[in-house]
Amino acid sequence: MTRFSPRTAPLRRAGGLAATALLLAAGPLTVAAAAPARAADPVFTLGGPAETALHPYAEGGGAPKRSTAGITVTNPADEGYEGEFTLTFDLTGVAGVADVAFDPGPGVECETKGTRSAVCTGDTLAPGLSTVTGLLLGAAKGSEQGAAGTIRVTGEARSATSTPLAAPFTPFTPFTTRVTVGGPDLVMRKLPFDHEPTPGQKQQAPITFANRGSRDADGVVLTLRYSRGLDIPQRYSNCAYTTDETWTTARCSVEGAFEAGATYTLAAPLTLEATTRAYRDLFVYGIQEAGAVPRAASAARSERGSGAVLRAVPLTKAPAARGVDLEPGDNEQEAEFRTANTADFMAYGDEASGAAGATVTARLGFHNDGPAWIGRIRSGGSVAAVDFTVPQGATVTSAPKGCRGVTAEGAYREDRKTPAPRYLCPAPTAVRDGGGLDLSFGLRIDKALIGAAGRVTVRGPGLQEAGLPFDPKPGNNTARVVLNGQSGGGPSPSPAPPAEGGPGAGSGRTPSAAPGTSGTGAPGTTGRGGGSLASTGSPAAMTASVTAIAALTTGLALFAAARRRRKA
Repeated sequence: MTRFSPRTAPLRRAGGLAATALLLAAGPLTVAAAAPARAADPVFTLGGPAETALHPYAEGGGAPKRSTAGITVTNPADEGYEGEFTLTFDLTGVAGVADVAFDPGPGVECETKGTRSAVCTGDTLAPGLSTVTGLLLGAAKGSEQGAAGTIRVTGEARSATSTPLAAPFTPFTPFTTRVTVGGPDLVMRKLPFDHEPTPGQKQQAPITFANRGSRDADGVVLTLRYSRGLDIPQRYSNCAYTTDETWTTARCSVEGAFEAGATYTLAAPLTLEATTRAYRDLFVYGIQEAGAVPRAASAARSERGSGAVLRAVPLTKAPAARGVDLEPGDNEQEAEFRTANTADFMAYGDEASGAAGATVTARLGFHNDGPAWIGRIRSGGSVAAVDFTVPQGATVTSAPKGCRGVTAEGAYREDRKTPAPRYLCPAPTAVRDGGGLDLSFGLRIDKALIGAAGRVTVRGPGLQEAGLPFDPKPGNNTARVVLNGQSGGGPSPSPAPPAEGGPGAGSGRTPSAAPGTSGTGAPGTTGRGGGSLASTGSPAAMTASVTAIAALTTGLALFAAARRRRKA
């Protein structure tokens, strides 16, 4: 029997505490995880236009003009929903106001039940926003100008987690849309621009629009949106301006009653200028009735102009009731410009040194020395790509997000897990003048070779698009990444990367580094090109090891002391 006495109790308690500390230092305790909770059914949300205007009923027997209102469902899940769903349309609110027909989407069937209701059914809902059916709306016979009503839409889907004791269907968030007979119909006239200007060329833009609807418009909002290579020098006091990397947007509120059947133009035409940075640009101009334009998220960051008031003539003084546009599709026009200009994309590389086993960081990319900005704002495709060939004797441990490993010849590579000998990194859709693309690669030096060099090339975005048609100096499209270059005349990157904070620094889109496997080995030195060696070893692991050893030593000492006292 082991004796327990007050004299030995503190020592036993100390030994127990030391053993506990040893266990905690050796590794974390694990607790069995509870069974995962069953995922709840997604909450589907119905939507569509808040209001739709209808052409008045044609009394002469002509074919009625119909307006379309798309009814949408938002599925918040990342995957599509497979299961029966039903949408019910309450049409009692538009009886005598509108005739309703349906244009269902793929896999959806709709059936009208008299003039009071309709039902649409389906069995699949894609993730995100999708249109389930279009409502084909026409003014009912005998309806009057200004007549209005509402259509209420409800829905339900069979629950994927239903049980005999639970409700078999999950309801949708309902939606109501308003229908009105008559309204203004603002139509923007297309302007005859010179679509191939030269840098610095200015053109007059006499914005002209008409109201072809059945009602007057009470005030209008003129929206002007132009890409980075264009400018409108006038800054009107009744316009709110916002500017981002690619676009400048002006929303101008013009007061007055704009009569049905009348045409209006600006009191003074706008001036549209192709700036020195113009290349491929867009100018979008549109007109809507005041109150029909939703408040943009960027409105809080907008700035008012300080110039004259933008006016449209002729203006009438008669009061007008505000309505909804009959044909929203003709409210806007756009003009595309192809300016004869160039942009010099300059590649840059890096230089670093280290012993075999060391890990260094290579910074590389390109800088747009202008004068033009380059953007594919219509297609949304990348404007260029950085092609990086890894130096001999090195292995990539981390690559920027979005960079794709290819074979040494530049061909497709199915293996996405192991390091590649070559990488293609797409540039963004638009690269500003003074911007560019800055990338960082982690490189492990497997074999220390003097002057091992990798190639950095800025090129077209596709494997078959080697050149840059806008670049007048293809000779500086290539640079090098050099490892362990000899001092005093050894190889160095050409041209040198831009200094931190200088042109191109932080002005391009810099993808974040993807996780890689850090190499360990002998320490190295930082290259003058900006490469830096990764630290080897883990401070947290070393601290845990020291703590465990100290706890073990303390526990053994206390245990030995307790045995000596017990024998005494």
